[in-house]
Amino acid sequence: MGRLRIAMLTNNYKPFVGGVPVSIDRLARGLRELGHEVYVFAPTYEGQSEEPYVIRYRSRPKKLKGQFIVPDIFDPIIWRTFEDMPFDLIHVHHPMLMGYAAYVLGKLRKIPIVYTYHTRYEQYLHYLKPYEILSTHVHKTSFTPMRLLENFLLENCSQRLLIAHNRLFMNQCDLIFAPSQSMKQYLEEVGVTTAIEVLPTGITEEDFTHDAKQTAETRRRYLQGKEFLFCTVSRLEPEKNLEFLLRGVKLLREQVGDCFRVLIIGDGSQRGELIRLAEDMDLSHNVEFCGRIAQDELRNYYHACDLFLFTSRSETQGIVLIEAMAAGLPVVAVSASGVDDVVWDGITGFRTKEDVHQWSVMVKYLMLNAGLRERIKRQVRDEARKYLASNIALRAEKCYQNIIGQLRLATGYEKRIG
Repeated sequence: MGRLRIAMLTNNYKPFVGGVPVSIDRLARGLRELGHEVYVFAPTYEGQSEEPYVIRYRSRPKKLKGQFIVPDIFDPIIWRTFEDMPFDLIHVHHPMLMGYAAYVLGKLRKIPIVYTYHTRYEQYLHYLKPYEILSTHVHKTSFTPMRLLENFLLENCSQRLLIAHNRLFMNQCDLIFAPSQSMKQYLEEVGVTTAIEVLPTGITEEDFTHDAKQTAETRRRYLQGKEFLFCTVSRLEPEKNLEFLLRGVKLLREQVGDCFRVLIIGDGSQRGELIRLAEDMDLSHNVEFCGRIAQDELRNYYHACDLFLFTSRSETQGIVLIEAMAAGLPVVAVSASGVDDVVWDGITGFRTKEDVHQWSVMVKYLMLNAGLRERIKRQVRDEARKYLASNIALRAEKCYQNIIGQLRLATGYEKRIG
């Protein structure tokens, strides 16, 4: 089929820090290395870097929750570019906003629409103002019928409506990518009938390497004379469940003593709240809030640590888990979607129920078993290699070619019988 020209449409991108921009960037680079043209349609940010093949469209003045860019999907640059360039395929990364633009553009241009299901959106409803107002108001009224109505709207309608919206969008696409097998199964269970292929976010060869000098300095600086150094990498937001992590760390210290430190790498709206909570728990000497760390430097942090701790409940894959595994880190995580696809008990780490006692006991178990840690450390690197971005790009290329071929075949058949 030769070289393809692919349009990737996204609601967020670099310099925004998150799994979706990382996934898009790595897949786009991998596809370009295979000889394809990949253009990323991304919103405008303050302090953004200009990059070839990245087409910036306008962002709305107001941000969602004061931090998330809202795309202007009517920016003429999007529509003019599609008029000027004959794209072979659209790969969209969100069902809303740019998802709507992708649907219209795909139908107008008669090209396939591929969608990657990155996010369990029903777990992010708290970012929407009406849901936030309703969730803070629920149970405040003593009028029973109103309280029952609020409960029904909060616990049923909101999630059901969002799932129905996303299902409708996905069933209008030509192909769906799910980042893990569990997400593919979930989409099939909620009624998605479009063909689904599993396509994880890839990691790079560089994720397996580190600067030995900087890694040693990072370990010395943060260990502060203690024996163990752990880390987690996450946006500091409610769905990442970091309050649970702090409670687990407090319980762990009661079990093993003051012999470890935990690096919390990332930023978000809960930063101040989590710092205050750590102080209230008397964890200031055990927990370090490192803020955002550049990707090139982050691998040195991974390599400086002994374990990777994870408590998020909202992952579709959990790319940071794979990055940590590439650095040889055993993982202790709360069992959840996405997590269960990459964390295997006794092989890449351990999963627990969302129970602070069980979670802290498992961290303690790995701390006190050096032989087991070393065995898992060797195993996790082998597992991480399965996620190399070059291999993921090859899988995406094959899927693109198949869906383009199917659409052209169907179009030719329609013309013949028309």
